Amino acid sequence: MAEVGIIMGSASDLPIMQDAADTLKEFGISYEIDIVSAHRTPEKMFDYAKNAHKRGVKVIIAGAGGAAHLPGMAASLTPLPVIGVPIKSSNSIDGWDSILSILQMPNGIPVATVALNAAKNAGILAAKILGSSNTEIQYKMETYMESLKAKVLESAEKLKTQG
Repeated sequence: MAEVGIIMGSASDLPIMQDAADTLKEFGISYEIDIVSAHRTPEKMFDYAKNAHKRGVKVIIAGAGGAAHLPGMAASLTPLPVIGVPIKSSNSIDGWDSILSILQMPNGIPVATVALNAAKNAGILAAKILGSSNTEIQYKMETYMESLKAKVLESAEKLKTQG
């Protein structure tokens, strides 16, 4: 049973969205991954969003480029939290169209939105959401955060000693 559903608008989004999958794997969180286009396969998108929670999914990460309707449409259909990943695609306006399409949701249909192409952050946010009710994931998150701190302190020390 997957705890996180990762969906994307097209296969060209996979190189970005793979970062979310890799991050979840590092935290030992189960996931499923699929291509679900809001525009080309709307019936599949409706079915996925309406039924993900019935399969045990607890968080959806949805990546999309261009008009980027997938995260918002999924959020409108599911009781689950949705994390949107705006993707700079070939038909994108420097990614701003994707960012604004995901970020500017109407009241009542929230989508947590990460930075452009930041699927890794979406995976981390999903882990934090799950960790709020799972002490094992929470411990892994605390360990991860300590490792980030250690890297910064190590870099700062190296700068002092090596100039």
